[in-house]
Amino acid sequence: MTKISSSDVRKVAQLARLELPEDQIQTYTTQLEEILSYVDQLEQIDTQDIPPTTRAVEVVNAMREDLVEVNSSREDILNQAPHREGDFFRVPKIL
Repeated sequence: MTKISSSDVRKVAQLARLELPEDQIQTYTTQLEEILSYVDQLEQIDTQDIPPTTRAVEVVNAMREDLVEVNSSREDILNQAPHREGDFFRVPKIL
């Protein structure tokens, strides 16, 4: 695997528009090198017979039948209102 250099870290930081302190460049260089070594280990795994997936746990929609239910009549609902005016609810004036 290729070695990550300090100039590579500076270039990536510039492309990402990040300001990295000069004293942290070596730390980030070492960390990126370790990350890429982990990726290199993953590339060595044989995934030929493994189907591609988008998530680790399959998500399934819970579906139910769309049934028509009998609801209360309009008159029953209006009768439950504290104040009623004809076919409407009476509410306090806002303005």
